[in-house]
Amino acid sequence: MNRYPRWKYALLVIAVLVGLIYTLPNFYGEAPAVQVSSGKATLKLEPSLVPRIEQILTQSGLKADFVQFAGNSVKARFADLDAQRKAKDAINAALNPDATNPSYIVALNLLSRSPAWLTAMHALPMFLGLDLRGGVYFLMQVDMKSVLTKKAEALAGDIRTLLRDKNLRHAGITRVGDTVDIRFRDLATLNSARALLVDQVPDLQWTETPDGADFKLDGSLKPDAARRFQEAAITQNITTLHNRVNELGVAEPVIQQQGQDRVVVQLPGVQDTAKAKDIIGRTATLELHMVDSSAEAIAAATGAGPVPFGDERYTDRDGSPLIVNRQIVLTGDNLTDAQPGFDGQTHEPVVNLTVDAKGARIMKDVSRDNIGKRMAILLFEKGKGEVVTAPVIRGELGSRFQISGRMTTAEANDTALLLRAGSLAAPMDIIEEKTIGPSLGAENITKGFHSVVFGFAVIALFMCLYYQLFGVISTLALGCNLLLLLALLSMLQATLSLPGIAAIALTLGMAIDSNVLINERIREELRGGASPQMAIHNGYERAFATILDSNVTTLIAGLALLTFGSGPVRGFAVVHVLGILTSMFSSVVFSRGLVNLWYGRQKKLKGVSIGQVWKPPVDALAGGSKRA
Repeated sequence: MNRYPRWKYALLVIAVLVGLIYTLPNFYGEAPAVQVSSGKATLKLEPSLVPRIEQILTQSGLKADFVQFAGNSVKARFADLDAQRKAKDAINAALNPDATNPSYIVALNLLSRSPAWLTAMHALPMFLGLDLRGGVYFLMQVDMKSVLTKKAEALAGDIRTLLRDKNLRHAGITRVGDTVDIRFRDLATLNSARALLVDQVPDLQWTETPDGADFKLDGSLKPDAARRFQEAAITQNITTLHNRVNELGVAEPVIQQQGQDRVVVQLPGVQDTAKAKDIIGRTATLELHMVDSSAEAIAAATGAGPVPFGDERYTDRDGSPLIVNRQIVLTGDNLTDAQPGFDGQTHEPVVNLTVDAKGARIMKDVSRDNIGKRMAILLFEKGKGEVVTAPVIRGELGSRFQISGRMTTAEANDTALLLRAGSLAAPMDIIEEKTIGPSLGAENITKGFHSVVFGFAVIALFMCLYYQLFGVISTLALGCNLLLLLALLSMLQATLSLPGIAAIALTLGMAIDSNVLINERIREELRGGASPQMAIHNGYERAFATILDSNVTTLIAGLALLTFGSGPVRGFAVVHVLGILTSMFSSVVFSRGLVNLWYGRQKKLKGVSIGQVWKPPVDALAGGSKRA
């Protein structure tokens, strides 16, 4: 009756072992580290940087626990903060000889102390939030007015092209704020233009207004279109910020929208506040220039002569000098999309670009006059220009064209990313900045740990005194619940914050509540005269429905918090929902497994250790019968 098959016990043992393995990394703590990442959009890190950094450390008399290549950065872990600071200075001086134009970002960071065998099993510690790990917090204001102004400017250019293509003459197109004004000489042309624009430019609401002897159309952005453009700008800014924050190697950055025009950036574990602020506030602009192929430019490229007037010297990706015209052909404002792909004929990796109507007109005119010549795509950061690529123009280009030239698939992907997310869609200003030191984060961790441990200890003491052996079993089940919850958070790489610790403490109380229901149900069965084995069986079976109902209703509330909450509320909800799931397993399946293991094989069981079972006296029952 009260026996588990062996496979169930094997499942319980596996669950506990997995929980133990994936919980262990959280107890090793973190060690100081130095992280090296690319400081320029056109510089990609290679694994060959690892031996170079090892050599720099050896020459400086420093020893790292390890130096590893991690995708887009190289990380070196050290034993103490003093070695970390010395290593940063040594690496920075060796990799960035020109401090005014650094090629690499050398930043302080933290890495887990977990042993290699745990890391090999992908057993990683859970991420810690800003309030536990320390770091920096930025609240950024997006200039929404500039979003609408920039969009109105782009629409004005599209309208000029559209009216010219349809041979509709106008007396001038001007932009006033986010409104486009078009003047006409006669009413017939205005009506024809209005019919065309209503169909082709649906984002503007057109109204006719008198303007002296002329006729004028005023186009203002529709509210839904303006809202759509602003939401798109916020989304692009958040994407660009993610790309920039990746250079800092932050384990679990929080970059999310707050309200209609603000973005919150939380970078846990970042110790270089100035470096983080520098990277987040960095601006990158894209420009297209023609490559000068004149004899003077060729001589300048080989060092045999000066750079011609109106030209500038840059370095191509292969290291060779490149002389380009200063005149800008096109800017990144005209670029609407950049995606990697393959050429339909040669099957070589290419980057497919899409520009707006103004950019298409410019590209058509320039490419028609410069077939066979090279066009350089430059990315400017902090006033320094880098050549992304310099393809040869093969034919007349339009709104959609592609660039190629001995690129690998990875290079095509990287180039598309640079072109697509190189700059912010709208300017942003930091309006609030906070720094939480590692010491304060460590203090919060200590207080949160103590609150969970003391809560667990008091609950365990009460259960053991009140329910005796069943209280001990309930305490073991509670410990299993805590173990599995921490393991799940680590496996999912969730972010634990102070509200998450509060959710863990709440989960302990809710989990033990299920065992209290089971124990009281067993007591009730014993009071009713059931045998101990039958009381255990009925107690678990009949309490399960109540436990399920209460946990499902609580789970619904937790899912609502997870769906509609944000920030700390969402962090609380994640731990809360996972805690409900683990408590169902530990309080019902695990605790019953222990009870069955202890009592299940005793055929002639006379009693169970579950505390005082109160029974009404026999004379009280008899007196009650007489009065009846």
